Amino acid sequence: MSDLERYYRILELEPGATLEEVNQAYKDLVFVWHPDRIPKENLRLQQKAQDKLKAINEAREKLRSVKTKHQTTHKPSSSPFHYETPSQTSQPPPKQNPDLSGKDYSRANLSNKDLSGRNLSYANLSGANLSDTFMHKVNLRGANLSEANLFRANLLLADLREANLRAANLIGADLSGADLRGADLTGARIRSGERLLVKLIGANLAGAIMPDGEIHQ
Repeated sequence: MSDLERYYRILELEPGATLEEVNQAYKDLVFVWHPDRIPKENLRLQQKAQDKLKAINEAREKLRSVKTKHQTTHKPSSSPFHYETPSQTSQPPPKQNPDLSGKDYSRANLSNKDLSGRNLSYANLSGANLSDTFMHKVNLRGANLSEANLFRANLLLADLREANLRAANLIGADLSGADLRGADLTGARIRSGERLLVKLIGANLAGAIMPDGEIHQ
């Protein structure tokens, strides 16, 4: 078995799967194997989860590298970070410019993009469409996410300290392990009736302003 075939198998995909399928499989498997979802006292499963995540990350990075190189060769005008707002099209893709602190992406369509590990501290993402976006370990400290659509966004271990999440749609978002100290969630959508629809396993909410205006102790 070639390394490429092994990477597809790790992500439970057939050889030749598209980049979109690779990214989606990665999100699904990270969700299943994230250590925050496993009891900390179960050391065997914790170690297994760490090993799985390491393999999943390697497989995804290798396949992304191969497919991005292929797309660049055949479609030089394409960009993995393209979005619809005309005023933003001149921005370089995050792979070449991981430091996006303070940038203006207000109302931008970033749905299904991969922003994992990027520095978006103090960026303006107000009203942006971030649905199904992968933002594992993204730095959003002090960022403006007011009225942003974060439906089913993956924000595992994200830094959201002092972030403005007023009136943001967080339904289906995964904020497990995220740092939300001092964040403002006033009016944010997190429930359907009495049912909480946001994952907050291990999240730090100290001093955060909750959707009802109460400060989390």
